[in-house]
Amino acid sequence: MEAAERGIEPLTGPDRSLDPRVRLVWAGQALVTAAVFAAIVGAAAFIIRGLVWPGAVAFLVLAALGVVHSVFRYRAWRYRVREESLYLERGVLTRVTTVVPYVRVQHVDTSRGPLERSIGLATLVVYTAGSRGADVTIPGLTPEDAEDLQARLKRLAIAAEGEEAV
Repeated sequence: MEAAERGIEPLTGPDRSLDPRVRLVWAGQALVTAAVFAAIVGAAAFIIRGLVWPGAVAFLVLAALGVVHSVFRYRAWRYRVREESLYLERGVLTRVTTVVPYVRVQHVDTSRGPLERSIGLATLVVYTAGSRGADVTIPGLTPEDAEDLQARLKRLAIAAEGEEAV
């Protein structure tokens, strides 16, 4: 039975991208990581050689790489709710394509970390039956889009389960 016949309208059309503000979340995470790593490098350089500048250089290099990576990561992220599955494409250096059949969906959550809340974003987490990589996340959604997508995926998963039941 087609999804439309079950009274569920799938999202069709072009792949959907994330909210552009997700770049700020990723860049913020990269800056925190750069600061921690730079503190370690700086402390080691100071203890071993009495130098202060290696920590600052490490921070600048890692921060720049992190910000650039967040821009490319945003450009590579796409998802689509298809007739029978959730389809995701992502990855900067290594492209990852994930197809999640609705019959494998166990439950769907939304989460909002402190940085996401501060700029008005949410992450959708789809838990699936399976042993490896049993959850799929879609970051960078507005809270409204995350809740709408959560409800839509729930309906599609329930309908798919009904089709598989004997």
